[in-house]
Amino acid sequence: MTENEKKSRRLRLPLGAFSGLLAGCAALAVAEACAGAVRPQSGPVVAVGGTAIDATPAAVKDWAIRNFGTDDKLVLQLGILAVLGLFAVFLGIAGLRFRRTAAAGVLLFGAVGALAATRRPDSAGLTDAVPSVAGAVAGAVLLYVLLGRLAPRASTSGPPDGDWDRRGFVIAASTAAVASAGAGLLGRALAGAGGRDAVASRRDAVLPAPASPARAVPKGAGPRVPGLSPFVTPTADFYRVDTALVVPRVNATTWRLRVHGKGVTRPLTLSYDDLLGRPLVERDITLTCVSNEVGGPYVGNARWIGVRLADLLAECGVRPPSKGGPADQLVARSVDGMTIGSPVEDVMDGRDALLALGMNGAPLPFAHGFPVRMVVPGLYGFVSACKWIEDIELTTFDAYDPYWVKRGWARRAPVKTQSRIDTPKPFARPAVGTVMVAGVAWAQHRGIDRVEVRVDDGPWQEARLAAEDTTDTWRQWTFPWQATKGGHTLTVRATDRTGALQTDRRTRTIPDGADGWHSVVVTVD
Repeated sequence: MTENEKKSRRLRLPLGAFSGLLAGCAALAVAEACAGAVRPQSGPVVAVGGTAIDATPAAVKDWAIRNFGTDDKLVLQLGILAVLGLFAVFLGIAGLRFRRTAAAGVLLFGAVGALAATRRPDSAGLTDAVPSVAGAVAGAVLLYVLLGRLAPRASTSGPPDGDWDRRGFVIAASTAAVASAGAGLLGRALAGAGGRDAVASRRDAVLPAPASPARAVPKGAGPRVPGLSPFVTPTADFYRVDTALVVPRVNATTWRLRVHGKGVTRPLTLSYDDLLGRPLVERDITLTCVSNEVGGPYVGNARWIGVRLADLLAECGVRPPSKGGPADQLVARSVDGMTIGSPVEDVMDGRDALLALGMNGAPLPFAHGFPVRMVVPGLYGFVSACKWIEDIELTTFDAYDPYWVKRGWARRAPVKTQSRIDTPKPFARPAVGTVMVAGVAWAQHRGIDRVEVRVDDGPWQEARLAAEDTTDTWRQWTFPWQATKGGHTLTVRATDRTGALQTDRRTRTIPDGADGWHSVVVTVD
């Protein structure tokens, strides 16, 4: 065997791996192009990712949110792509000897994606399998062709001489790469076109003046302290925690909300315009995610506008359990298949539970639930804050377990009394002298009565509370600390309006929210 022939054989291994990777990319590109025509949620990465989220234990989900925050979905999708890439490389190398088996492996990948897509809670049926199947067929054919170009050619005397079709491989690979890029761009264009009507419906939405406007935020509710969270959280900074890998883009002009179920004597189906035509209520409400660790960022305060949920339920003939109603659970369903259960008693006890249409003076952003979402003060989001809502069913806790309850979280989850130090930040190095310690405390629908700060193991000292907006919003606080040189631990605790003192016992977020005091360690120079 000549030196060129040996070199040619050595090239086959990396080119086999490259062939597998290129075939995998082509499969995904074709699948995403088809998903753009069908619906973005039917793409294999999204479908498999959603299935992975549903199958992930609650503790692992909580760990992902704690460590990756709102990037948890991006990390998951990158992980899926990495696994698929390794699988594709393996198929390409194995295919140098077992070409048909490698092509069949690509088809197996398509079958997994198709199965995941058709079994999602929001599946549109067998059409959701089309992207995965089409992508797999394209990838399998391409891999078979590329590996054929890498197969040793027979010499004139009969047996293979170790050489392969270089020109044919380069042409096939280049054509595939260009076609894959084109398919990817086509998928993006189709997905964008599919959401244009939804974008237009949001752009054209005009929120009427509320019949019951929020009162002006009291002077002094938001002390101007560097590092302290603003009293009203800007929409762009408001936390987002959900399971949607692709944010639903719902067309408000075709959207409908159905209210039905146990104890509903007058079922309703409402359009977006129907809700806009009702008396709207505007309120400042602080929301908290149950995955928020002690001192965590998943809490925010916004001005919401919407329809009072209790009034709507009453029109449907619904009575709370305390007044003889047969349903004790309200199950809200999202367009992406999420189910969230709320206590009927809580949403009808007089608090400002809303079907929210707007946030901070504008229609809801898509990421926060446009066209309509639920907002219930005093309850963690996983039992109240259904985004992209399209269905409300009245039922009982005994009859139905929503999404999170099936995964080990509590059925009922009132927000716990919590407080947080915003400034100074952990491991800060302030100078000797007066250091302003400041933060927020919350106990929605109960209110904050007192906040105390402790330096090291010293006595608890009362912080100054900012003016209270309502009991449904967080309350800011400040504490001027005469800092002395050295390392110090600052700790905060709050007491709510019922007299309940925030507990020092640390608990996990599962099953009904974290407990414990927040502390930061600083070094005074």
